[in-house]
Amino acid sequence: MRFQQHFSFNKSLSPNLLIKILIDPVLMIMTLFLVAIYFEDKLTSQYVVLSIMLFALSFPGSWINSKKISEEIVNTFGQWILIMGILLFFGYATGYLRQFSPQVIMTWGLVTPFVQITFHLLASKYLSSKYYISSVKKTAVIVGINDLSNQLQERIDTNLELGIELKGFFDVISEVTPMRLNTSKQQLLGTIERLPNYVKQNGIDVIYIALPPSLHLELMKLLDDLKDTTASIYFVPNFFMADLIQARIDDIDGMPIVAVCETPFSGFSGFIKTLSDLTIASLVLCLIFPLLILLGLGVKFSSPGPILFKQRRYGLDGHEIVVYKFRSMTVTEDGEKVTQATVNDKRVTPFGKFIRKTSLDELPQFINVLQGRMSVVGPRPHAVSHNELYRNLIKGYMVRHKVKPGITGWAQVNGFRGETGSVESMKARIDFDLDYLKKWSLALDLKIILKTIQLVFKDTKAY
Repeated sequence: MRFQQHFSFNKSLSPNLLIKILIDPVLMIMTLFLVAIYFEDKLTSQYVVLSIMLFALSFPGSWINSKKISEEIVNTFGQWILIMGILLFFGYATGYLRQFSPQVIMTWGLVTPFVQITFHLLASKYLSSKYYISSVKKTAVIVGINDLSNQLQERIDTNLELGIELKGFFDVISEVTPMRLNTSKQQLLGTIERLPNYVKQNGIDVIYIALPPSLHLELMKLLDDLKDTTASIYFVPNFFMADLIQARIDDIDGMPIVAVCETPFSGFSGFIKTLSDLTIASLVLCLIFPLLILLGLGVKFSSPGPILFKQRRYGLDGHEIVVYKFRSMTVTEDGEKVTQATVNDKRVTPFGKFIRKTSLDELPQFINVLQGRMSVVGPRPHAVSHNELYRNLIKGYMVRHKVKPGITGWAQVNGFRGETGSVESMKARIDFDLDYLKKWSLALDLKIILKTIQLVFKDTKAY
């Protein structure tokens, strides 16, 4: 449900949620079939095979995570470009692409995202219509009056698509000051002792329990009394006081467990992230191979020293990795103390200044991506000595290592690239890294890549 903004778990599939999950995969496949039939007058077996691959790559659709129209458009195009890139790359690499009509593939590629956005708008209008809401509406009450229940009430009131009519609150005490209620629209209906009779007499469909664990005896008695009703009962866990990273409820052989800090790249998301990394890195390396040779020669003949600078950095789960860069300085520091580059740093060579300014020194890290040490997008890796320093100064610093480090990242495209001259500036960078972990999507990765390309030509913080 939407009131768990940063706390996802296995949800019962309401009609609107099911529509949002399936609409993108179904539209992609139906558009493919219609275009194929239009141009070829029949639907051959290779299109059926392609539709199966397409469903695996597109399920669930990007619309499920979109909240605004602008975000919806970006997510839709981002997901579609990535899916088409993956299909075209592997189709070309395996020769399977030759079995398809170029006219069909080109038309399908151009038409599909516009079909998706059109149906998103139509479906949104239907899901917010009075007819739909009245057909799925359920009555509900909240047990407990506190900050958590007030947050829940606010999200129910502002999200009409949930189709929930909130009748009011029950609490362990009989009187509640107005300050404890979120708005004057809801009322205290009574103590929890009155709840079972109220539920039966008024046909309440859903009960949300937002009481603290310290009231476990009262909770057990309440649950026992509610066995004589048919209402659905939900606990609202009070984990919002923590800074959650990809939190969710899971289970181990039927025993529920709660994750409050986890990588966004588990399960199918991890497969998609790895596949996109390998695809992008392979394509980029094929395209820039001549450039890598020229840059290597430029480093070699511009100053004495190795072509590649290898430095130990922290990777996934805090394990040390070796990261490659074209050498841009006269030194190759990798000890207990590493001094960051500053403006007019005398250690930077003339050629090094050029490749640092244009970020060309980072290109060998695409090899790190193919090695599985890095991702194209992720928190930038820091030298080991910097990690050991800042992990003791910034709370949550090491959480950024729940994912592979990236060639570019959310912090870098938001102005935190280059030297971090203070703990405050490093903390701001870490805040963006953690925000990336919370909000990750393929569309966000694409957005970061595009913004990185723009920064290469106008960034003033690279030196």
